[in-house]
Amino acid sequence: MNLTQLKVFREVMETGSVSQTAKKLGRTQPAISLAIKNLEKSLDLTLFERRGRQLVPVPEARYLMVEATEILNRVSTVSATMKGLRSTETGSLNLAAMPGPSAYIFPKFISENVATDPQFSTTIASRSTPQIRELASTQSIDFGFSDFDEPVGNNAQYATQIISANCYCALHKDHPLAAKDKISVADLDAEPIGKLHGDHPLTRKLQHAFDAEGARFTSSIAAQFFLPLIPFIALGHCCTILDPLTLVTERELDIAKGQIVFRPFDAPVRYEYAILTPLHRPPSRLATRVKRDWMQTLYEMLESIGAAPAHHPPLTDEDHAL
Repeated sequence: MNLTQLKVFREVMETGSVSQTAKKLGRTQPAISLAIKNLEKSLDLTLFERRGRQLVPVPEARYLMVEATEILNRVSTVSATMKGLRSTETGSLNLAAMPGPSAYIFPKFISENVATDPQFSTTIASRSTPQIRELASTQSIDFGFSDFDEPVGNNAQYATQIISANCYCALHKDHPLAAKDKISVADLDAEPIGKLHGDHPLTRKLQHAFDAEGARFTSSIAAQFFLPLIPFIALGHCCTILDPLTLVTERELDIAKGQIVFRPFDAPVRYEYAILTPLHRPPSRLATRVKRDWMQTLYEMLESIGAAPAHHPPLTDEDHAL
């Protein structure tokens, strides 16, 4: 018994005629008759009574019709799904992004770049960078987007692509420094600064930059990511040095209602983003396309605000082991 025989059988059941089945399937009548004969032979069962030119199904044929229809429909569904996967129009994506971009920019990109077919599903998890690393290491996501920090330990089990860009200083629009075109470390000496938690790589870089110039890095409030700092800046409680994607997000959402201005941070401090891809999770064409397009979109966003993005060579297993 094969799929061709089941297709012929289903058509004969529906038409009750060899000639009509032949016409519908574009085959000869002898070919249709032979297919039915071979199906009956393989089952060791008579499926039709011949009454002139009509084929009358026996009770067993009606049972086979139910099963054949289910099998053929399932094959059709699988075929359509595989074609969709080849064209990246259907499938599933399991992604993770750090809290800032996952609040708006990353979901916005995904919504604009994936299909709305009911067979398509997307999961976007908002996780911290260590959590995204763990998900990538356990091969639980297609890819993740996080901050970059120096590798720790062996056997990371994921590849890392790094994109760096210039940082910005966010200030209340009436702050005296808002009149400047660029903000330096010296400008911020002893200014109340909102920062990310103490272990964040940007916080470490800033502390080093301030120490190198003998400036005081005075923190008034700390948060896990930058968006919660926006209301404090908007009320004049502090300023902050932040990543360029937070600038893009604030311009899109206008959380501060126009009360904040952004100025380039004139210091040798670059913000580094990372795209983490599991090493042992075979990438679908869909995931590969979405990751590629996200990198391109990320570059375009960073270039649009003059953040001078740069792509760094992917880290190897040896780099992760350092």
